[in-house]
Amino acid sequence: MTVVPADHRMTLICDGCGDTVTGTACVLPDAEVVWTLVFDNGWAGSPFASGPHHCPRCEVDSPARSGGRRAVDDPLGLGATEDGDDPREPAEGVRRALAGTVDLGDRLLVDLSDVEVIDPAGLGLLVRAHQDARARSAALCLVAPSRFVLTVLHTMRLDGVFPVFPSRAAAATAVSG
Repeated sequence: MTVVPADHRMTLICDGCGDTVTGTACVLPDAEVVWTLVFDNGWAGSPFASGPHHCPRCEVDSPARSGGRRAVDDPLGLGATEDGDDPREPAEGVRRALAGTVDLGDRLLVDLSDVEVIDPAGLGLLVRAHQDARARSAALCLVAPSRFVLTVLHTMRLDGVFPVFPSRAAAATAVSG
C-alpha cells in the first residue's frame, strides 16, 4: 500500500525513496482513487492507492524502462518523455476504441479492453459518442472497461449513463437475449 488514508487526509509514500507527502482526502469520493493527490504534488505513478508512486526526485526512469529518456510532466506515469513521445495517451486509446465500435442497431458496443486510463479528453469523447448514439435512439455500451475507467465514470456520476459489459461475449449475450 503506498497511500495511507487517515481521517480526512492521505499520505502518499514514494516507492523509490520512502519520501512522503500528505494532502486532503476529500478531493474525491473514492479513497482508492488518488490521482489528484499524485498529480497536485508532481508525483508519477498509479492513479490508485495501491501504487506504485514516485516522488519528483525518483521520477527519473531507469534507462531500461525509458530507453535512456527521462520522463517529464507525466503525473500518472503514462510514459511521456522529453522528446514528446507519449505512446499511451489516454484520449488516443478512446479514439481507437470508438473507431472500432460495433453497430448492432439499437446498441453500439465500444471495446475498452485496451484503455487502461482515461483523461478528460477521452471522457469527453465518450460523452459525445453517447449523445450521438442517443440522437439516433441507440445506447452506447462499454465493453471491458478497466477499473480506472469505471472509477472515473463513477466519480463523474456517469456510471449509470453507459451500459457496461465485462466482455464481448457478455455484451453479445445481452444484445441477443
